[in-house]
Amino acid sequence: MAYDFDTPVDRRGTWCVQWDGIRDRFPVPDLLPFTISDMDFRCAPEVLDALQQRLAHGVFGYTDWRNDDFRGAVRDWFKSRYDTDVDPASLVYAPSVLNQISQLLRMWTEPGEGVVVHTPTYDGFRKAVTGLGRELRTVPLDDPGFAALDAALARADSRVLILCSPHNPTGRVWTDAELARTAELCERHGVAVISDEIHADLTHEGHVHRPWTQYGRGRWALVTSATKSFNFPSLSGSYGIIGDPGDHAAFVRRMDTGEGLASPAVLSLTAHIAAYREGGAWLDAVRGYAHANLRLVAATLNEAFPALALRPPQAGYLAWIDLRPVLGETRDEALQGHLVHRERVAVMPGAAYGAPGFVRMNVGCPGEKAKAGAEALVRAVRAVASEG
Repeated sequence: MAYDFDTPVDRRGTWCVQWDGIRDRFPVPDLLPFTISDMDFRCAPEVLDALQQRLAHGVFGYTDWRNDDFRGAVRDWFKSRYDTDVDPASLVYAPSVLNQISQLLRMWTEPGEGVVVHTPTYDGFRKAVTGLGRELRTVPLDDPGFAALDAALARADSRVLILCSPHNPTGRVWTDAELARTAELCERHGVAVISDEIHADLTHEGHVHRPWTQYGRGRWALVTSATKSFNFPSLSGSYGIIGDPGDHAAFVRRMDTGEGLASPAVLSLTAHIAAYREGGAWLDAVRGYAHANLRLVAATLNEAFPALALRPPQAGYLAWIDLRPVLGETRDEALQGHLVHRERVAVMPGAAYGAPGFVRMNVGCPGEKAKAGAEALVRAVRAVASEG
């Protein structure tokens, strides 16, 4: 089936964070946004058909996620996409990946204890960790020999490593050797692992995503969702795999009782099942389209500024752009001024992820929009560079 990703869909006036909520992050309205990590594409038609059939039923009562349709769809997806066996009984369910992470941090840490993350760091991790009163401990993504990670995990009160796999915002796909070394260090130091794999389905050709189920030792959880790759985050819903049966039981009990979240959103279950059962072709097509946009952005920037030597990320639809070879690390404010006030585009500054001198550009959008954003960024960088 041919899918149309070129035709723009007007998202204004739909309570959309990326388009309608632009004033929450930028000082002026009506910017062309390349920000929040959702896509501008309609859902897979297979998912839309399933949702319409469920809507036609007309009854939306309390729902049980512990059904064979949902758990079987997850099991078969992991087997077909990652050659990984998943025990359906090991699954848990929650409203979102970040909710799962927060619940696990409450289970596995106490206020003041350390949670290790790689930097650049997805801002949702920072908010979750610090909002719960835990100490955020960062280690560089580029960590030769894993010396920085080893030292951070070795601290007496480091309790959890949040591993973003593939990594957001850089799009890095961890290798087998890197994951095995990470697992070894966490086991040695008695540190639990929460592996956020929500970007896994968007891994690009030539790279292989390996689920943490293949490496988990001791205390660990894999958390993920189809909402990112199939573009239905507003339907909510996520699931996880928890290694230890006692931790699994404690998580389910916490969600069913203390959090009052025993019943999921039925449309989320419907969308997940349809995506995993029937949406594979759409996912492959949208991933290829996003990669073409990423190549376009890299080519446009490299042609204008050869010193950048940009390469598309290994996963996802977020272009992570290192502008330091042209602008250094101290021109972020000037660059944002040109982007917002002159070019009228919104691009996330790298400082939001702990990386001054970078920008993160969401190109999960029609090609013409990605082209316009890349050209606007070139003009803004040239303007700032010319100012000395």
